[in-house]
Amino acid sequence: MSITRFSALDIQSNRSNLDLNIPELPAENIASFFGENVFDEKAMKEYMPEKEYLNIMASIQGRAKLTYEVAEVVADAMKRWAMDRGATHYAHWFQPWTGKTAEKHDSFFNLTPDGNVVEEFGAGALVQQEPDGSSFPKGGLRSTFEARGYTGWDPSSPAFLIETADGITLCIPTIFITYNGDAQDFKLPLLRSIAFLEKAALPVCQWFDKDVTRVYTTLGWEQEYFLIDEAFHNARPDLMMTGRTLIGKYSAKNQQLEDHYFGSIPERVYAYMRDFETECHKLAIPVRTRHNEVAPGQYEVAPVFEECNVAVDHNTLLMDVMERVARRHRLKVLLHEKPFAGINGSGKHNNWSMSTNTGKNLLSPGKEPGKNLRFLTFFVNTIMAVYEHADLLRASTATASNDHRLGANEAPPAIISIFIGQEMFNLLNHIEKGKSAKNDIKQVLDLLGNLPDLEQDNTDRNRTSPFAFTGNKFEIRMVGSTANCAQPMTTLNTMMGDQLLKFYSEVEKMTSRGKDRDEAILVVIRNYIKKSKSIIFEGDGYSDEWKEEATKVRGFHNNTTTPTALDAYIHEKSEKLFTSTGVMNSRELHAFHDVLLENYSLKIDIESKVLEELCFNYVLPDAVQFQSRLAENVSLLNKIGIDKSTSYQTETIKKAGKLIEKIYDSVEKMKDCREKAHNMGDSRSTAIAFCENVKPIMEDIRDYADELEHLSDDKSWGLVKYREMLFLR
Repeated sequence: MSITRFSALDIQSNRSNLDLNIPELPAENIASFFGENVFDEKAMKEYMPEKEYLNIMASIQGRAKLTYEVAEVVADAMKRWAMDRGATHYAHWFQPWTGKTAEKHDSFFNLTPDGNVVEEFGAGALVQQEPDGSSFPKGGLRSTFEARGYTGWDPSSPAFLIETADGITLCIPTIFITYNGDAQDFKLPLLRSIAFLEKAALPVCQWFDKDVTRVYTTLGWEQEYFLIDEAFHNARPDLMMTGRTLIGKYSAKNQQLEDHYFGSIPERVYAYMRDFETECHKLAIPVRTRHNEVAPGQYEVAPVFEECNVAVDHNTLLMDVMERVARRHRLKVLLHEKPFAGINGSGKHNNWSMSTNTGKNLLSPGKEPGKNLRFLTFFVNTIMAVYEHADLLRASTATASNDHRLGANEAPPAIISIFIGQEMFNLLNHIEKGKSAKNDIKQVLDLLGNLPDLEQDNTDRNRTSPFAFTGNKFEIRMVGSTANCAQPMTTLNTMMGDQLLKFYSEVEKMTSRGKDRDEAILVVIRNYIKKSKSIIFEGDGYSDEWKEEATKVRGFHNNTTTPTALDAYIHEKSEKLFTSTGVMNSRELHAFHDVLLENYSLKIDIESKVLEELCFNYVLPDAVQFQSRLAENVSLLNKIGIDKSTSYQTETIKKAGKLIEKIYDSVEKMKDCREKAHNMGDSRSTAIAFCENVKPIMEDIRDYADELEHLSDDKSWGLVKYREMLFLR
């Protein structure tokens, strides 16, 4: 049974703390319980013999292959640790191409042949499981009747406990592959890309420091989201089914005053934040920052940087934790990139860098970047990698939901450019021209007498840049809030690794001919700066002038929609990149491309069907009822001889009638276009048909419905309004 708007308002306005199932939060400091639900180094030391502990640590750090014998010891320790904390089941936790996580729970409980009860969990159960893979997106890698798929343990990401509904489950991060060994998830290509980048980066690093034996990528994500009352969510079928409002008149006040941004956090929201942060800290997700975002009802959470693979797992886990915790606060988390029109959508900025076992951030310029050849090497090679594969980086962030925000006022445009800041821009110009550069690019801001001096960063922040250098890392600002971070990270790692191999080869070729290595490095860097400088843009990425310059002068692509942006995955250049590096084979790449196209079409298809239901079940009946009441009023006034005061009523009846007719005709047209899209024959043509033919009609219907909402009296409108969802807490 659906909840009406006024029922939802009653529920929301009568909320009290008694309605909320909020657990008592720990009084001790975070350090006292951080990671208590994770089978981490501390737990392994406690539950494992020293020899096996050292073996598993060597495997985690990529120095040794994990043997079955060690896995048996790990499994026993993991089971004892989990059961000591109340776990009754275990699950291989993986990230298929659905965009959600997946898990199948098995009990530790088993029966022996003689009927006795035992608690079992051995190496076989830890290392490999066989979930039915037939219903997961497969992109043609196997037939529907070929159901077998395998999950395999990823020892580099620690197992953890999930507490829900008074039950505790041991979750083991895994990869997911087909029967033939092809990747069917986000994790395996990510792991391959991490290993490939390390292999390519190590010899370059050892030019500068022989003690470097390991290079790893780091990721710091920033998760934006909206919060609304659960009753409002349940009263909006579009939010329930698609994650966004398909219709809805803008609130007269939204974010114009920007008074929500960094403002005081509402008490109810603060209680929710503290609760889910506690759950995150138990799972060793190092969330550290919380604040109000720009749009009303919008917030952000961000962690400390971690190794890329673990950071990706933590972000996917965080999204699940946020939604579960919200339910006990009678709130609903909206992770969709654009749940509300007319205000900022939500992104997930991916801050990427590379670090070494010696504790060096390879993208940290230091105090004298002009003399820091190691920094310049990795900095310029990153720019060169993005220059070579800009369209592929754009494709890695392309989804139906992210199309709503890319290029809008709160998000970078779909055109790929790189912002590095004026100081770094000047530095590269000096190097290109062979001039000596200013060494110390940091300045001190001398403020009023009694205030401390502030140190100025070596670069400003450009909100309009898709890919920006922010001091000691690069930030991919295009990533959508629902995205799995693995997709852009895999792409960036692969691009960078391939670029470093080319760089190493060019430098070694010069040194083999007698050139000094440092001089050879500088020559190659200078050549890269000259070649790639067109992708560097320091201005306003929102401006029409930039779009024209980027496409007509600099020759960049403006792939504003997902179906065309995804073409980059199957270009010959991209296929060569992924296959030559071993990150994805040709079968996997084409299957992944097909899955992304199909996902796009399915989402637009669902949205159009939900919009049709909204029109016939809410908008049109409400409008007709409103018309009838006005008509009754006109009839009554005419009957008693007052016919000069009906201009508002009659004109409104006419306007409403025209809008009703437009909505009805547009819905019928949308249904016809939807049917034709399904019959296009291939996934790309289908996606383009949904994009070019169905979506524009949906936008027209929205305009008509929003105008009807504006015309109708408040009592006649059955859908919860923007002002209620965004401002009532």
